Amino acid sequence: MKREPYLGQALADRIGEFVSLRRDIHAHPELAFEEQRTAALVASKLQAWGYTVTSGLGKTGVVGTLKRGQSSKSLGLRADMDALPIHEKNTALWASASPGRMHACGHDGHTATLLAAARHIAEDVDFNGTLNLIFQPAEEGAGGALAMMADGLFEKFPCDAVFAFHNMPGQATGHFTFRSGPMMASSDYATIVLHGHGGHGAMPHRACDPVVASASIVMALQSVVSRNVDPLHTAVVTVGALHAGEANNVIPQEARLELSVRALDPEVRQLLRRRIFELVEQQAASFGVRAEIDWRQGYAVLVNSDKETRWATDLACELFGDDRVTRHGAPLTGSEDFSFMLERVPGSYFLIGNGAAGTPGGCMVHNPSYDFNDDLIEPGARFWAHLVSRYLDG
Repeated sequence: MKREPYLGQALADRIGEFVSLRRDIHAHPELAFEEQRTAALVASKLQAWGYTVTSGLGKTGVVGTLKRGQSSKSLGLRADMDALPIHEKNTALWASASPGRMHACGHDGHTATLLAAARHIAEDVDFNGTLNLIFQPAEEGAGGALAMMADGLFEKFPCDAVFAFHNMPGQATGHFTFRSGPMMASSDYATIVLHGHGGHGAMPHRACDPVVASASIVMALQSVVSRNVDPLHTAVVTVGALHAGEANNVIPQEARLELSVRALDPEVRQLLRRRIFELVEQQAASFGVRAEIDWRQGYAVLVNSDKETRWATDLACELFGDDRVTRHGAPLTGSEDFSFMLERVPGSYFLIGNGAAGTPGGCMVHNPSYDFNDDLIEPGARFWAHLVSRYLDG
């Protein structure tokens, strides 16, 4: 008789092992491309459960492969492993042992959940095809997905579809949210340096003031979204930093602005870039200063394919019931480099609630008080096992 992953107690009975593993990873956070300990732990666990393991893909990435039967069908499941340069405020026994570093986004939980699924699949789930478990480094802005792909991820480990999830504070624990189409925003960054002519604060007519130009540019940038972008589209232009001068009676030579720019549509993304360049250069010229713009393209818009998303949504409803699933959730203006994998392979990225607002799990990610909710590991692993069983159905 075919063993169904959602009927047995094997996963639930051993979930404590993966709660402990998650907390161990949390206590030993590693930043982008430094995930040596975490990668070694992942590799050793996968090898013990019978997976063929490839390490060092994208510097510190790990892929575990399990093949059964004769089917040529293949599936990829991805988890991220890196931590953030944040000093943790939590005082739990598993709090970060490395000052200035912590798992403030829940990648420790994503890794532990996929490992829990990996063991359950290896020991208790039947399938026909090839399963590739992708443990990715450097999601937090460093482009670990691109690094793994540059090392031949999908050439060495072909996948017909890929899936990944992220925990979501503010949503009920274990609630699944899916969305076809654009799910997360692109992320681009710009540094604007305004070159003026310094002088005495009491004689501004003898200078070209980059501070006044900066102030005008900051305000003018707010019109890009409100007056250039279709109101039915989503876009964000944030000036996160403005640095200029050191004394109240000195007009400085330079001013520097740091921008974060996000969009949920590739065409809007290009519109934002064009308008920011035009506006900054012309505003600067109107004040007699020169603008130098360093534009850095970040992550792409994350676009979920319709077929795979509908299919995964139906599976979640089947497994957990309609009341624990949102079929078409709202998009997010955060960014995620799983977007690059989805540009190569169809698939879907979804959310699992980390806890409602006002509960411990409701603390937003990238916060020094955040912690992953261990109650997500069991439903997350069950869903992964169910998805593997159905997608690679013999």
